[in-house]
Amino acid sequence: MNEQQFIEALKEKGIELTEIQIAQFKKYFELLVEWNEKMNLTAITDLEGVYLKHFYDSISTSFYFDFTKVQSVCDVGAGAGFPSLPIKICFPHLHITIVDSLNKRITFLTHLSEELGLENVSFVHARAEEFGQNAKYREQFDVVTARAVARLSVLSELCVPLAKQGGYFVALKAAAGKEELKDAKKAITTLGTELNEEFSFTLPVEESERTLYIFDKVKQTPKKYPRKPGVPNKTPI
Repeated sequence: MNEQQFIEALKEKGIELTEIQIAQFKKYFELLVEWNEKMNLTAITDLEGVYLKHFYDSISTSFYFDFTKVQSVCDVGAGAGFPSLPIKICFPHLHITIVDSLNKRITFLTHLSEELGLENVSFVHARAEEFGQNAKYREQFDVVTARAVARLSVLSELCVPLAKQGGYFVALKAAAGKEELKDAKKAITTLGTELNEEFSFTLPVEESERTLYIFDKVKQTPKKYPRKPGVPNKTPI
């Protein structure tokens, strides 16, 4: 997917990019490739791959979830900024908080946001388990999202405690999503969410399968969650 195909594909979905936004994506790609030579940010560095598998894939969340109706988004383990920063470029009103356990990725994201002129973005160097127990962030966000971080039973424990009551946990998954959902049923209920909607679709060009889950935060998460770093992964709820 080249730049023009990217622009057209988004236009078909109702997202018309301005010249500024087009330039921001171009700069994003250039910085991603440049910094990737110094640190491992992504295995995908060709232009067509980045525009399809990172930019378009991230923004595809907005085809099924209305970001115009929310303000604050927390992205857990965003790595090189996916999915939240491509979404932020398309929906500039959003306040984005990214938490990541690797400080060098936070350094990249800080530089990236400055170069792109992004406002209302903050980057926190922390383990997700500790971040979720921090009163400053716990149950503070309209939307909590993550892409390719952990299986759903583990991911729920890292993300759901951050969503405010009445907010949402939006999980981006590949083809294995349905199996993961079965394994995560207990975690989803225990943590205070319920499944609102699920969407299955294919990424254009390569036709790879995607599943998007939207969970409603219906009650407060019990204080014991998330548990200490490493525990959710070793012994999922």
